[in-house]
Amino acid sequence: MRAGPRPRYDGAMVKVLIGLALALGAWIAAGLVIVATAANAKPRGEFVDIGGRKLRLVCDGPAGGGPTVWLEHGAFGAATDFAAIQRKLSAKGLRSCAYDRAGMGYSDPGPKPRDGDAALADLEALMTAVGDDGPVVLVGHSMAGLHVRRFATAHPERTVGIVLVDATTPEAIDDPGTRKFVGVFKAVARTAAVAGTLGLTKPFYYAAERIGLPPEAVTEKRRIWVSGRHARGSAAEGLQWERAARQAIAAGPLPPELPVSVIVAGDRSEDSPRALPARRSGHGYFEAVPGATHTSILGLTHGDAVVRGVEHVLAAGA
Repeated sequence: MRAGPRPRYDGAMVKVLIGLALALGAWIAAGLVIVATAANAKPRGEFVDIGGRKLRLVCDGPAGGGPTVWLEHGAFGAATDFAAIQRKLSAKGLRSCAYDRAGMGYSDPGPKPRDGDAALADLEALMTAVGDDGPVVLVGHSMAGLHVRRFATAHPERTVGIVLVDATTPEAIDDPGTRKFVGVFKAVARTAAVAGTLGLTKPFYYAAERIGLPPEAVTEKRRIWVSGRHARGSAAEGLQWERAARQAIAAGPLPPELPVSVIVAGDRSEDSPRALPARRSGHGYFEAVPGATHTSILGLTHGDAVVRGVEHVLAAGA
């Protein structure tokens, strides 16, 4: 049987593919050069063993003066995101601790799935490892609204109050708009994990810092943002968004007597859905921050609003 004619490839198409491959290689090479020649920075904080793996922890401010403020970063974030907030809290004489969740920032990966149960277990283990068994204030940014809710319902006797910073709520997962957003977010997370692994994000090194951090944290933020390892860890957590929300709902509502501060970016009304936890609290506080974005609300310019939220919780819980 005679074989059919071999397929002929269009010469122009081959040239286009070769051109794209060369451009992609040049892009990756440029990114590697940018990162290699950029300033290096030793990660701040310490690495705490929580049972065969370590989490990066950054604490600041005087110890023993009252409840510790524990800071939970959002999706694709790290402890670095709270550098400005920690500086401001320390100036008020408050002790604060921020950490990189498993697989993110400089922390070791953890067992999957990286859902709400896993995040709660890691935080409990971290607190135990550093000997913090006293009362705490929980601050959660963005997706971490799910995680601080879990801790507060699991440990109401230890939780002085919570501060939600432009944060999602577990119940939002039942909103059609939120479910659509989560679907898009998952697609972005998968793409980011692949892009980060291939080095495609490294040319964005100098565009990574959009919070308004102190100078000592800027390089750290840039290196984390373009890390393929961080992108994969972030995706592993982000893909469990809906599962984490369902776990938080199943754990029950916040106690009505628990002080809750809600700080949101932009000119939003107190009637907005994100303000609901403050309205449901017997000691609620709400503040909108015009001019702030979802990221810059944590920075030097707008972060004072977060500190006011913490101060409200501490005063109400005293």
